[in-house]
Amino acid sequence: MSAWKLSGEADKKTVQAALLAHEDAWDFPDELVVSGREIAEDKPDDWILEVWLDHKPTAADKRAVSSLFAGKAPAFSTEKLPEEDWVTLSQLGVDPIRAGRFHVRTPEHPADDTRVDFVIPASQAFGTGQHETTAACLSMLDLMKREGLVVRNHADIGTGTGLLAFAAMHLWPDAKATASDIDHVCAGVVEDNCKLNGIAMGAGSGELTMVIAPGTDDALIQARAPYDLLIANILAGPLVELAPDFADVTSPGGSLLLAGLLQTQEAEVRTAYRKQGFRLARRVTNGDWSILWMRKSRIR
Repeated sequence: MSAWKLSGEADKKTVQAALLAHEDAWDFPDELVVSGREIAEDKPDDWILEVWLDHKPTAADKRAVSSLFAGKAPAFSTEKLPEEDWVTLSQLGVDPIRAGRFHVRTPEHPADDTRVDFVIPASQAFGTGQHETTAACLSMLDLMKREGLVVRNHADIGTGTGLLAFAAMHLWPDAKATASDIDHVCAGVVEDNCKLNGIAMGAGSGELTMVIAPGTDDALIQARAPYDLLIANILAGPLVELAPDFADVTSPGGSLLLAGLLQTQEAEVRTAYRKQGFRLARRVTNGDWSILWMRKSRIR
């Protein structure tokens, strides 16, 4: 198969902002695989955005990529690649995540037998789950378990690849598990990743139920509530908007894991949830990002 790549260099914040814009751009062409990474370990602020295609980039492709940048887009170089699997090529620069007890890798990397190993291939819709918030969410889930949090029913809203739901299922294997996303493509992505990682799908304890829905606006999500752990690694704006809905489906004393927000947006998010009866239990940061563990009051 013919493979091509667009590459553009920019500072870390600019590339990360473009990756976030890609996650939120539901009309972005599915045939373009987008990823971002450091150029070198000794240059942590110098990043590159790479776009993998199975055809020579068109003017429309280049406009779509440039639209991910709020300001002026970097100059992109075009490269024709050897006749290889272009999705595999897009994974080669992706290092595994090591966070808490978890190890997350693409299929090209070896398993780590000392950790809980998950395999998440690069997907056209969701990349490889390498974002700093994903690693920090895994660490926070690990911390919740170590601190004795008991979970019998959990949901991952905006699940993407299903990874955070998988991690919660490992930590609390007897719990009911729900994952949802607004994008219909997710249903197939999560099903494939369940098969790849030996995770059962279904409605019983220890099985994952997948739902396509905006936020918690779905009859099945409502019927399976209340949740004593709700995970949402999305964006600050939706987190604020969804605060009342999340409160409605969280059990008294239940926990929220909120991510996808910059440290500069943390105060706004915390205020929104404080108004709904939540308090901050723990927070961690990774780069510019905040990850919040909020707990709901038992009495309102």
